[in-house]
Amino acid sequence: MGPVKPGLPLSIFDPIPIGIDEFGMQVLIRLIWRNLLIGGEPGAGKSALLNVLVAYAALCLNCKLILLDGKQVELGQWRKCADAFVGPNIVQALVLLTKLQKMMDNRYAFLLDCERRKVVEKIQTLSPITGEIIWVPDAFLPYVVAIDEIAYYSATTGDKKQREEFAALLRDLVARGRAVGIIVIAATQRPSSDIIPTSLRDLFAWRFAGRCTNDSSSDIVLGHGWAQKNWSANSISPNNPGAGLLIAEGGSPQLVKTAYLDDRTCAAIAAHAASLRATVTAADRRALRAVPAAA
Repeated sequence: MGPVKPGLPLSIFDPIPIGIDEFGMQVLIRLIWRNLLIGGEPGAGKSALLNVLVAYAALCLNCKLILLDGKQVELGQWRKCADAFVGPNIVQALVLLTKLQKMMDNRYAFLLDCERRKVVEKIQTLSPITGEIIWVPDAFLPYVVAIDEIAYYSATTGDKKQREEFAALLRDLVARGRAVGIIVIAATQRPSSDIIPTSLRDLFAWRFAGRCTNDSSSDIVLGHGWAQKNWSANSISPNNPGAGLLIAEGGSPQLVKTAYLDDRTCAAIAAHAASLRATVTAADRRALRAVPAAA
């Protein structure tokens, strides 16, 4: 993966380098207008891929970063870069997703008034000075919503009503959020129907399966039928963490070895990203208000 020049902000509209393929070639994925589901057994490298994507998003000044982490520590190093961070608290998670849903509805109302269909990087307009056609940044910044251990919120904590509300809110964001720039990246060990409702899981277009214990688990992550076509994450060696099968632009699985950022590297990138984001004015950022503590 190529070096990032100090002080140079990235763009969430560009392809994101995540690792290499089996031939040693760099693998890029474009997440704008997409959602990504990451699954696999413990230690398969789910959090490694999630941290690479969060690191990239943190260095993008043209997106906002929302983090939900049931364990706190997997994404905790990025909390100073984030517009909102929620740990193991279902009440705060529901408040946050409700705010995102409201923001999504407001954006759709604006696009309807403007006779537009989606958020883009730049739009054409007329210069108020010269009258010439110019390109200016869109009024809306994309949101990257990264969730580690989605099962904590959807199947473990809180009561049944809260867990169902979380799944319903998240499903709405995944189903309708793409056009208004909401990118959901969710990681969990085995996204079976008791963890993630099938109606939610099937909405994720991009999939990454780290090593799975059997073909059935692999198909749950990648989609039904891939194991029968000899694409199973069960064939990945347990001694090869970070390797997995990725379904992205090509539409078919490809073997990928994701990049790995250790704690020291994550801390350094997070500090640099926080410094970059601190230079952006409040008018440009319009960050979410702080999520209130649970009653």
